Amino acid sequence: MEKKKIYLFCSAGMSTSLLVSKMRAQAEKYEVPVVIEAFPESLAAEKGPEADAILLGPQIAYLLADIKQLLPGKPIEVIDSILYGKVDGLGVLKSAVAAIKKSPSH
Repeated sequence: MEKKKIYLFCSAGMSTSLLVSKMRAQAEKYEVPVVIEAFPESLAAEKGPEADAILLGPQIAYLLADIKQLLPGKPIEVIDSILYGKVDGLGVLKSAVAAIKKSPSH
């Protein structure tokens, strides 16, 4: 199976970097074929089209409608603030995989 791309966007691309490394560790542990990257939200239009799932940091939840308009048909979700606060790599990975699976393009 080809690796799915999960892209996380936040205000600067920095606060999600720890979460990304935890998600990568869980993906490796459970052999989930994904590529996980973090970017600042200013790159959503450039990077978003190649993603299979887009996760937004809770601090930019207000941009959800704009980003959905920018990238129609992509599964886009706001990361649960509790999972985000706990830096729960497995929990966020599970929600991203679920978003990919329920996506019509999957």
